[in-house]
Amino acid sequence: MICLLDTSALLAHFRAESGASRVQAIFDDLESSILVASITITEFSRRMRELGATHGEINEALHGYKRRLSEVVATDRAIAQAAFTLGLRASARLPMAGTLIDAAAANRGAILVHRDPHFSALPPGALEQEML
Repeated sequence: MICLLDTSALLAHFRAESGASRVQAIFDDLESSILVASITITEFSRRMRELGATHGEINEALHGYKRRLSEVVATDRAIAQAAFTLGLRASARLPMAGTLIDAAAANRGAILVHRDPHFSALPPGALEQEML
């Protein structure tokens, strides 16, 4: 199974919030390939800073997750164009970061694991999702 963790899933895991046990189960599954989009690193760091974490604490958390990841999917031209297309096809406006994350998941054939209700605006069949 290939899973791409949205920022919301990573934050839920780190903060032991709703959905954290499912994310942990994904981490524990040795058969899983676990991905994040590169923009997730920025979003995660910014949110942690808003919550009062120091730069060192943020780096330590990211280092811990890095060891568990199979890949950080960079936003290249193909993913940027796919994000634009997904945004056009959505039934409601999606945040730009969200569409880049969606496109990264679609590009890698991954299940998008998230806690964000705005992803329900994606057209049916655009990508496989798991809502925490």
